[in-house]
Amino acid sequence: MRKLLILALVGLAAQLVDGALGMAYGLTSSTLLLFAGVSPAAASASVHLAEIGTTLAAGVSHWRFGNVDWRVVARIALPGAVGAFAGATFLSSISTAAAAPWMAAILFTLGAYLLVRFSRPLRANRAAGRLRGRFLAPLGLVAGFVDATGGGGWGPVATPALLVSGRMAPRKVIGSVDTAEFVVAGAASAGFLLGLGAEGFLLSTVAALLIGGLIAAPIAAWLVRIVPAQLLGAAIGGVIVLTNARTLLRAGELGGPVPAVVYAVLGAGWLVALVLAARALRRARRARAVAAAARAAGAPTAAKPAIASTPEAAAPEARRLAAAVEG
Repeated sequence: MRKLLILALVGLAAQLVDGALGMAYGLTSSTLLLFAGVSPAAASASVHLAEIGTTLAAGVSHWRFGNVDWRVVARIALPGAVGAFAGATFLSSISTAAAAPWMAAILFTLGAYLLVRFSRPLRANRAAGRLRGRFLAPLGLVAGFVDATGGGGWGPVATPALLVSGRMAPRKVIGSVDTAEFVVAGAASAGFLLGLGAEGFLLSTVAALLIGGLIAAPIAAWLVRIVPAQLLGAAIGGVIVLTNARTLLRAGELGGPVPAVVYAVLGAGWLVALVLAARALRRARRARAVAAAARAAGAPTAAKPAIASTPEAAAPEARRLAAAVEG
């Protein structure tokens, strides 16, 4: 019972992180299950089965809050399902000994990516126009395959690519990626069912993760507007890197002082990333404050007739001041 309660809390925390970042439910849950000694295929299968329920709840919640672009969902979900099914059957066909380092390496890489990404300012390219299918389809295919073989990765691959495009609001990106993941999780579960059979799913683990995720889903859809993604992304990235480093060190049979040195280096890198993330967050907030003040100064008043009378006219000055603060 204690183990199930802990897993339910893990599911709750993982869904809160996923709802705020648009990623990391599978990474967080799979990392913990691997750490507890669950085989890679069983861990990924159980997480994806639980995700069918959590992503459905998350999708409905994001839809209610207006965070979903259904055109993007349609064009990324189906290729993602194909990639996830292929990844699930691939992971099911290799031995546990061979799969553990493979899965840990994927999770470690994605965790390191989170550290690097969120330790820098989160900027988007202000491109115009709609995202095309020739971009969304390959993105979904790759993200779905990585997600199934790594026990997570749909969000870390899909969310940053859509954010960098600059053609969607961040909350729309997160909501659309979370909603499309329902289809991806279903396809991955079908692939694991075909490759492992029903006994490949740890049903008690699935139920615990599902309960925690269902509780957190509507809260996460609301928190996406207020939680500082900068710090959260750096924090969860460090956890994923450190826990999967343990599996990689064991696979490499590295003993003596090597593990201690590796953990010390990774811990120091995590601390640096958190400091840089905090600094980037403070700079971004100061820049927004300066830009808001500049726009307010551009409002028409009787005392200041020479100041621009529209926010659009004040925009160049706002951008100049914001750039000065960030620099």
